[in-house]
Amino acid sequence: MLRFIGKRRLWMISALIVLSFLSFVLIQLPPGNYVTTYFATLSASNEVIDRNTAADLRVRFGLDQPMIVQYFKSITGILLHGDFGLSFEWQQPVSGLIWERMAFTLLLTFATLLATWGIALLIRIFSAVNKYTIGDYIVTLFRFIGLAVPSFLLALVLMYIAAVKMGQEVGGLFSDAYVTAPWSINKLIDLLNHLWIPVIILAVSGTASLVRVMRANLLDELHKPYVTTARAKGLSEFRLLIKYPVRVAMKPFISTIAWLLPNLVSGSIIVAIVLNLPTAGQMLLQSLMSQDMYLAGAFILLICVLTMLGSLISDILLASVDPRIRLEW
Repeated sequence: MLRFIGKRRLWMISALIVLSFLSFVLIQLPPGNYVTTYFATLSASNEVIDRNTAADLRVRFGLDQPMIVQYFKSITGILLHGDFGLSFEWQQPVSGLIWERMAFTLLLTFATLLATWGIALLIRIFSAVNKYTIGDYIVTLFRFIGLAVPSFLLALVLMYIAAVKMGQEVGGLFSDAYVTAPWSINKLIDLLNHLWIPVIILAVSGTASLVRVMRANLLDELHKPYVTTARAKGLSEFRLLIKYPVRVAMKPFISTIAWLLPNLVSGSIIVAIVLNLPTAGQMLLQSLMSQDMYLAGAFILLICVLTMLGSLISDILLASVDPRIRLEW
């Protein structure tokens, strides 16, 4: 198992080096840079533009250097000093901006992951064991609704219910009185009162897609000979389900970690805008639109890291569930 983990870590490090370069190149593909975008905004406001000022800003931000030089300066600062550079738009260190947003993003990601897994696991067992019953048809109906309803529309509906029917403040993760307040029990309770709306929105589509895959896999396992043999030996139905077919059918369930972690950062941008959440998604979109190179690059690099980390975690869990996977490495 240790040899398997060691090989996967080596692949992960190699992939991150390549992805860091590709993400840096991807950001630079659109024509222009932050300075040209900034002065285009000023020109649209009929403000006078000084070309010398534009040249000075390019030199100040290092945009006059070749792309490969900018990349090596950026990656060296990250690896040696943990310095992600300076945000052009915010005029602040990128590390301070991203960690402030990533803390709430990871909290929302973890809560959504627990909700998605918990709901999907229970629904898929119920739906597979009681296939073609009224309960299975009801679950299927809600699953298709979860896949079909856009996340922003669900966000608006839940905001209306919370604000009009429940009299709760909506938008953001805190009430106005607790935004800048120090952490306390009351602030934690206020966070939980606001957290359930984005968690439900993000968990609905993830649960709907997971249930479909896992139900099919569990149905395949329920009719295999080893299940019939275990049932013939007198094993209780609940223990039989949990110990054998559910364990084997968990493999696609575990594999979703690889795409679920980065998707909750990049895929929740619309929800973050609708609910005005202080998460990474909204700032990532803003940095891409303004061509804030170092800020956008830091977020994309973190998404790549989450993808690799999710793949590593899912591979380790898959190797624990199915020892045959270790022999392939």
